[in-house]
Amino acid sequence: MDITNKVVVISGGCSGLGLATAKYCIANNAKVALIDIDAEKLHEVSNEIGALAVVADVAKSSAVESALQVISNAYGDIQVVVNCAGIAPAKRMVGRNGPMPLDVFANVININLLGTFNVMRLFAHKMSTQNVIENPNGSDCERGVIINTASVASYDGQIGQAAYSASKGGIVAMTLPLARELAQFGIRVMTIAPGIMATPMVETMPDDVQESLAATVTFPKRLGNPSEYASLVGHIVSNSYLNGSVIRLDGSLRMLAK
Repeated sequence: MDITNKVVVISGGCSGLGLATAKYCIANNAKVALIDIDAEKLHEVSNEIGALAVVADVAKSSAVESALQVISNAYGDIQVVVNCAGIAPAKRMVGRNGPMPLDVFANVININLLGTFNVMRLFAHKMSTQNVIENPNGSDCERGVIINTASVASYDGQIGQAAYSASKGGIVAMTLPLARELAQFGIRVMTIAPGIMATPMVETMPDDVQESLAATVTFPKRLGNPSEYASLVGHIVSNSYLNGSVIRLDGSLRMLAK
């Protein structure tokens, strides 16, 4: 699928991986809609890059239903959905003050996993009713692609990442079954599992902490650039044979227990 003139919806598009993806798509002449819960920042970013801004909490069904309606009214058919919305709190299950409050764990699952599934189920249904995308180079009968964001913590999460790892592991686990389910509609499902990326959250850390994180990467020994995530999104969109898989984007990083 050629991304040119396609409609791309990005959740968590205000910063980091989502914003980098939005800029990449716009630079490649796609039409972009950003979904985020931070209304002020969302409108600021959207005005800056020329994207449609839609305020919504991905974990709430009615909010995403409304976002879908707004985007459909503005752009019509939707060909690409990229799920980047998520949180990454660190908290031990058994800490100095006792067991982790259950609502802390539930909140991470609710935003990262249920939020991703909520966006997927609604936008996939919309895609399934659309016309097949014209493909001058073949006859794949493709209607769209959904790209989710997991993490290397899905595989080797560290102490304090139980909730985060569980939420991202769930995204990994549902990639193949949903790809199989949506194949009948010509919709692909892929997941990217980034390593340590130079997102705003990481860049606020002291330089020595960032350097120590970069040192754990096999090669190249640096933090990942959000633009590298964005370019991988672009490749997944263009390569119709990529489906039902998880791609680690991590410089061969394997996190060790600490």
